[in-house]
Amino acid sequence: MANNKTGFTSSLGVVLAAAGSAVGLGNIWRFPYICGKYGGAACLVVYLAFVFLIGMVLLMTEFVIGRRSRHAPEKAFPTLCPKHPSWKWVGLFGMFSCFLILTIYLVISGWTVGYFWESLTGTLAAIPNDGFKEHFDAFASSTWKPVVFLIVFLVINLLVILGGVQKGIEKVSKLLMPILLILVLALCVRSLTLPGASKGLDYLFHPDFSLLNWEGILAILGQALFSLSVGMGTMIVYGSYIPNESNILKTATWITVCDVCIAVLAGIAIFPAVFAAGQSPAGGPGLVYQVLPLVFNSMGKVGMVFAILFFLLLSMAALTSSISLLETLTAWLSDRGMKRNRAALIVSVLVALLAIVAAYSFTGGPLSGITPGGKNLFDWIDRLTGAYLPPMGALATIIFLGWVMKREDIRDELSNHGTLRIAWFPVFYNILVRFLAPLALLVVLVAGIMGV
Repeated sequence: MANNKTGFTSSLGVVLAAAGSAVGLGNIWRFPYICGKYGGAACLVVYLAFVFLIGMVLLMTEFVIGRRSRHAPEKAFPTLCPKHPSWKWVGLFGMFSCFLILTIYLVISGWTVGYFWESLTGTLAAIPNDGFKEHFDAFASSTWKPVVFLIVFLVINLLVILGGVQKGIEKVSKLLMPILLILVLALCVRSLTLPGASKGLDYLFHPDFSLLNWEGILAILGQALFSLSVGMGTMIVYGSYIPNESNILKTATWITVCDVCIAVLAGIAIFPAVFAAGQSPAGGPGLVYQVLPLVFNSMGKVGMVFAILFFLLLSMAALTSSISLLETLTAWLSDRGMKRNRAALIVSVLVALLAIVAAYSFTGGPLSGITPGGKNLFDWIDRLTGAYLPPMGALATIIFLGWVMKREDIRDELSNHGTLRIAWFPVFYNILVRFLAPLALLVVLVAGIMGV
């Protein structure tokens, strides 16, 4: 599927595109909260171990499968193991997961773009300090606002995908990722100059091993595994675009470093400001759409600039991630023989329809009364994509690499056909791929099923 004309043109393009996929909404609001809640620096040490020893292994696994096969997930697995074509169902499962994740992403990204617009027009600055919860509830349950903004966001994604891999994804990633870094650094500088900002840094980085309990370790492991966009076929598609001369280990390392750095910097940008304003650091949508606007308003006129920059940053992080999801689904249909532009349009229409239904399922929305099992559609999809589908997909993928795919093919791909020295391969293959990573995924999956 991928060749010199359709793949990335350089290792830098791979790193920035894949790092953009990895750096998403979870990095901005979930990682810093987990870090602070479960022991600060103690949590960070454990996270780094998990993300480099397990998360990065999964990333390399998908890169190897993608580049070796040069196909999207459905064809990638049977291409590498023609004796067992039923492995294509793992690829199809990934596409199903990717579709549902993109649905959730569109809804949340629509909120983010909407809040960026409201910060730009001054609407947020005019809301009284005790009115942000009501404002968010009214926004999320509106019959038109979430839909309009999610469609605007989806159209931007579609335009990038229609531009192709090189002129679309790679070009946009090379533009957006440096801007994203500049924005988060600017927010860090401003946040650290606020009175009382040191409490936020203490929350993030003070080592407290008494808070590092089993629940925390599971949360850290889950964040490490899924912050790199593995388990849904995205990195298999991006792997199919990687040039033959690129070093997969170096590429995966740079992507992981970028992902971790942005997450840590996001915490430095957000939590000192939250503590300086005397607000709660609880993570999730409540922090982003209810607490932070209040924090920005407490800063006076400069808070309006702060709000604009923050929601621009969040919108860009959402965009770089959602581009990879839409590209994965587009590449899958293209790999089945459909013209690329038609595939992108069909996927966009279908995912938009489900996203609109999910957006309308919130309290007060037109479909809020439909709550099977006590959960609305959005909550059901969020639960599936957060606790079940990606770990199942990642577990099947790592089992394929460690126990089904030929060891010689893996070594050949990682060594760039024998041109690179890979003395680390026995440890990577025999310990990390075959045992440690599958065990970690199984633990996370079981914990999710049991509701731990």
